Amino acid sequence: MRSRLVPTLVVLAMTAAACGDAGQAAESEQTTATGPAAGPGLTESEQTPPTGPAAGPGLTESAATRAEAAVPPEDLSAAVAGNRAFSVDAYLELASSSAGNLVLSPASIRLALAMTWAGAAGATASQMTDALHLDLPPDRMHAALNEIDALLESRNRQEPPGPDGEERKVVLTINNALWGQVGYGFLQGFLDTLAINYGAGMHLVDFQADAEAARVEINDWVADRTNDRITELIPAGVLSGLTRLVLTNAVYLDASWAHPFASVDTADGTFTTLDGSRVTVPVMHRTGEIGYSSGDGWQAVELPYVGDELAMLVLVPDKGRFDEIESGLGTILDEAGQTHVATVALGLPKWEFRTRAGLVPLLEALGMVDAFDPAVADFSPMTGQPELFVSDVIHEAFIKVDEAGTEAAAATAVIMNLRTAGPGETIELEIDRPFLFALQDRETGEVLFIGRVADPTR
Repeated sequence: MRSRLVPTLVVLAMTAAACGDAGQAAESEQTTATGPAAGPGLTESEQTPPTGPAAGPGLTESAATRAEAAVPPEDLSAAVAGNRAFSVDAYLELASSSAGNLVLSPASIRLALAMTWAGAAGATASQMTDALHLDLPPDRMHAALNEIDALLESRNRQEPPGPDGEERKVVLTINNALWGQVGYGFLQGFLDTLAINYGAGMHLVDFQADAEAARVEINDWVADRTNDRITELIPAGVLSGLTRLVLTNAVYLDASWAHPFASVDTADGTFTTLDGSRVTVPVMHRTGEIGYSSGDGWQAVELPYVGDELAMLVLVPDKGRFDEIESGLGTILDEAGQTHVATVALGLPKWEFRTRAGLVPLLEALGMVDAFDPAVADFSPMTGQPELFVSDVIHEAFIKVDEAGTEAAAATAVIMNLRTAGPGETIELEIDRPFLFALQDRETGEVLFIGRVADPTR
């Protein structure tokens, strides 16, 4: 069993009306979620045991265990390229409809929706394929995402303390789980796909008898796997007696800089926000050999974490050119990542904030339309019938950057209902204006978090 390690978090809740309950799928192909007989513990594919409240009335067993085999390099590259494309698409769509600070976890959003995609068919699946850039046949895509997860897990490390006793670590966790209604039928093929490729076992809960208790249990699971940074992923009133399935993905990151900033070098500085106003912020300073790149209208630095496998890329548009550089992020993000080592006198603001956003307009704008239309949505591979449609998608992400490193977490809720209801010189870079950032895996280019800092005081 592989334990998952990254910040973000995704939840997909599927609700079903009583008139379209389980049992409609062919019994030869489906597994019915029963009570305690399903087993007192997690399925073998579940990554970590539950903490806090009891795990519920039982679990649906899957004989499948998580795959360990490596995938072809070309499949891995295609999956990562798709995530980078989706990262830019999602960021630009959210940025166009909101102002101020922004952070999201495209890796988390895409991973949760990829699990949902495993239960989609027809035009619903095709639109999800295009919107999420899932550019491989399903079996190969699920396997590639599993391989990326394994690579990210390998980034975890604990090193001896630094010269000043500072902690030096990378904690990166990704956890998946299903929460299904007792007595509701799910197709074995769907359950096995998620067990083999996502390590997602199913907890059995009783939404019909006590949806609030199920909500608390799921939120506790999420909070535990995000170090309490996401404590109320599913708001009160979202789950009901009609809920049948919730798919959860929790992502958490706590990483130390490879070269931390000295606290004694942090001093107040002036930051000019997008609207032109000026605010006073604590600015961290460090001069040394840093990955640096520049282009027409921008500069960038790459700040690695312990182990030099994960890094934050900070992209700083020139004064007056933020909108132009942001709109060209799809091309510039790759260009900015081609850094060279230079001596940089860096001033980087500290920041901490979270973003909450509804993602339905974003996903519809990217072409994922049928999934939200009860008349045409087709998620029949989940139950054998095209019963469910997505009624809402909610995302929350958190990030904190200070002298020691970065902590980040994110969450997404997808609610589903029944359809009937320069070398040699020192480069001065004082980041005193809005900037963009992308937290990514250096080897593969997998984007874990992406965002902008418009005002680090908010």
